[in-house]
Amino acid sequence: MNYAQVSRKALTCTFAAILVGVIQIGTASAAEISVKPAIAEAGKLRVGSTLSYAPFEFRDENNNPTGIDIELAYEATKLMGVGLEIVEIPWVNTLPALASGRTDISWASYTVRADRLEQVDFVVFMEAGTVVSTTPEKASSMQSQNDICGKKMAIVAGGSADFTADKLSTACTQANLNPIEKAIFPDVASAIQSVLSGRVDGRLDDSTASGYFEVTSGGKLVVVPGLYDKSPAGIAVPKGDSEAAEMMRSVLQVMIDNGSYQAIFDKYGIGSSTVKEAYVVTNIGELR
Repeated sequence: MNYAQVSRKALTCTFAAILVGVIQIGTASAAEISVKPAIAEAGKLRVGSTLSYAPFEFRDENNNPTGIDIELAYEATKLMGVGLEIVEIPWVNTLPALASGRTDISWASYTVRADRLEQVDFVVFMEAGTVVSTTPEKASSMQSQNDICGKKMAIVAGGSADFTADKLSTACTQANLNPIEKAIFPDVASAIQSVLSGRVDGRLDDSTASGYFEVTSGGKLVVVPGLYDKSPAGIAVPKGDSEAAEMMRSVLQVMIDNGSYQAIFDKYGIGSSTVKEAYVVTNIGELR
């Protein structure tokens, strides 16, 4: 699905559950969740999502929103006692939509970067990295970092893999090898298709999404050795909105403590990307 073809309609998901009293959940309780007053008054949380990036946010066979981020959002709003409204937005427009007030938060598994922190704050909820994936017949020729020098790599526009490719290209030239040739695509589907069709040699993308596709595709693309730019990923909240940041931090911590968070990651086969503590980042120096 091309980002340009993604409808910008809001999908109101009727997952409102009112919690009565204080419900004890594992080692934490719902009383520890700090719901932003404006969200409580509105009775819903508007979440920006691309719905085009498996396994984090996508549509199932019945065209319903699903994925790790979506399931976490359902669970979070249930604990918060509000409804969930998923606002479907192309990737490149998710942060502008948040800044304009069209959404309350943007849950798109963003890599926390200094340039993004100029626009938004983040609540860290997982760790990931960048990997190379390619077709099985080409995998043997890409077993080391130097092997991808001079190769043509598919990259999704606006993704962190673009920055990783630049770093790897610099390392290539420093080793007197040819730099990586970047082929930019608007979405994951077109990037994957370019590899499968042989238009490019491989694909640079998030380790979790790449691993998930390797499993679900039956090995049409395989992940080769090497994890680059391992870094935390977060939910975006409006810059300076400490109430929204604390709301998401607190509800995520309840989910971490009660086990529902880990169960969702395990369901999609990427339980190794979880964290033990959710935390707020307002500048790059606060990353752990």
